[in-house]
Amino acid sequence: MNEIDRIRDQMRRAFEGDAWHGPSLREVLEGVDAERAARRPLAFVHSIWEIVLHVSAWKDALCRRLEGTAIELAGEEDWPPVRAGGKAAWKETLAELDERHRALYGLTAGVANSSLLDPVPGKDHDVYFMLHGAVQHDIYHAGQIAVLRKA
Repeated sequence: MNEIDRIRDQMRRAFEGDAWHGPSLREVLEGVDAERAARRPLAFVHSIWEIVLHVSAWKDALCRRLEGTAIELAGEEDWPPVRAGGKAAWKETLAELDERHRALYGLTAGVANSSLLDPVPGKDHDVYFMLHGAVQHDIYHAGQIAVLRKA
């Protein structure tokens, strides 16, 4: 297995399951309904729904970076607000998360091992660092969601 394949394996595990650390992002979202996703059980903490929108936004941003665009998310681009509530809107939010993950995962298949040390457009780090960061981002927010589910 080459390095990009190892990174992609970790990306898949952090998002879909069979991760060493415990439940993946999608596993901690299983059984979360729209009401629970919108709930804010801890003051000054994002809701599960807001976290999912944030993770989804960054998956899209990383796709654009891999495609050569220098992009930085700020404000509502970084933490998009929940625009509509209810079961259908939550289902749509999860579908968009899955779609954006598939897009990022798919793009990484085209990354050559020789390109891992290439700089990311507009950043002072390389593709290797960014892709490992994508894995870490999913794990970090999966942990937040796990805590919110227990709160």
